[in-house]
Amino acid sequence: MKLSALCGEPFDPDPIISGMTADSREVEEGYLFAALPGLEVDGAEFISQAVEKGAAAILGVPSTSASVPVIKDNEPRRRLAQLAARFYAGQPAIVAGITGTNGKTSTARFAAQLWSLLGKKAGSIGTLGAEAPGVSIKLSHTTPEPVMLHKTIQAMAQAGTDCLAMEVSSHAIAQSRADGVSFSIAAFTNITQDHLDFHADFDDYFDAKKKLFKDLLPSDGIAVVNADGEGASDVCALLKRRSVTTLSTGSLGKAIKLNCYTPHAGGLRLSLSVAANDNFDSVHENIDVDLPLIGYFQAENALLAAGIVGASGHKLSDVVPLLANLQGAPGRMEPVAEVGGAQIYVDYAHTPAAIETAIAAIRPHTEGKLIIVIGAGGDRDKEKRPLMGSAACGADKIIITDDNPRNEDRDAIRAQIRAGAPGADDIGDRAKAIAHGAAMLEQGDVLLITGKGHETGQIVGGQTFAFNDGDVARDEVAKLKAGGA
Repeated sequence: MKLSALCGEPFDPDPIISGMTADSREVEEGYLFAALPGLEVDGAEFISQAVEKGAAAILGVPSTSASVPVIKDNEPRRRLAQLAARFYAGQPAIVAGITGTNGKTSTARFAAQLWSLLGKKAGSIGTLGAEAPGVSIKLSHTTPEPVMLHKTIQAMAQAGTDCLAMEVSSHAIAQSRADGVSFSIAAFTNITQDHLDFHADFDDYFDAKKKLFKDLLPSDGIAVVNADGEGASDVCALLKRRSVTTLSTGSLGKAIKLNCYTPHAGGLRLSLSVAANDNFDSVHENIDVDLPLIGYFQAENALLAAGIVGASGHKLSDVVPLLANLQGAPGRMEPVAEVGGAQIYVDYAHTPAAIETAIAAIRPHTEGKLIIVIGAGGDRDKEKRPLMGSAACGADKIIITDDNPRNEDRDAIRAQIRAGAPGADDIGDRAKAIAHGAAMLEQGDVLLITGKGHETGQIVGGQTFAFNDGDVARDEVAKLKAGGA
């Protein structure tokens, strides 16, 4: 594609662009190099290196200069997203963006499953990577950088994906990564404290989330809101001002209203009232369904996913019964082992609200004591650490351990958590902490290991060591069973 066609403006010379990147190390002959200003490094410092490697054009701020054509923009990050969308053209007919603090991954995976059950080729993009029929791509970010994001979306479209559920993180929104995505649906889970290492304050964090509904969702799109989630009323007010069609779910929802639920050994029995698609604010019929997932928060995620699928044109009364066929996302309240009548679960909860929610979710399924393992990541929001400890006090026994300490002092991280849970056990070695929790289990007890969920590595300093909570728990249970044989 010629540079002029890519940008929609004349250039002389007008080189053919063969690819694009914001990483000078990835530049190849004919590439567009995006010299983006960063928090620590300014991409302008690498323009000469990029040109030497064959960059045919540069994208940068208005003051940018180079020996090749330069695209000048006051918002180069946003422009890169738009250019990537044009260069890697092709998106599924339906793209739903999902934002919020907790529940994005499960909601995206559930929506893809429901679409698939209705005969659509469906996929998801997020923390667990990009998955669709014929496509499986590992990603380094919940919402990838624009070039990788649009390469991935194009690959899904070319593989025949009809419907895509995509997690949209606050970092991605603030950095305009998703500005080139053609969203027809936007969904909101909830808002609680997180990522204050990146955002100036909570309001800045929430404002980033709101941008999905204010700027990225077109006025003729449809919003789906978990009415029970914190912050839902603010999002609904924003949508009302824009006159955007809104479908709400949950106990306070109107389109899919949860009347009551009953926990049982295999999940939750849900009693629902469902609206007709031509009037999302009016109850149409009552439906009862067994949800094979543990925890009320999973009901919230599942109903939000059903709302997304309903917003794509399927009758809600056809979608809701399919909730009985859902499978949980890896590392999200996932049962990983059983020993002596006690259960062990792994969950990705890594914020105060998520820990509190996870404890409330698993408590109805716990006949004996509830033991929780918690930790906090290094080089991340420090303010939430004592709050995480306080949230964990809803369990009967707390074990504080290392999460991904990264470049921080791991002892200091645990001490900050312990400030909110002074009576907790402190075992830095994560494997030993899990073993300690497993050894305490008696019949009817539950061990809940939080923080890392599906992750298969632990980041210490600049190294990543192989580590998966589920695998460690299964190994410890095997040792306990062997010792008791």
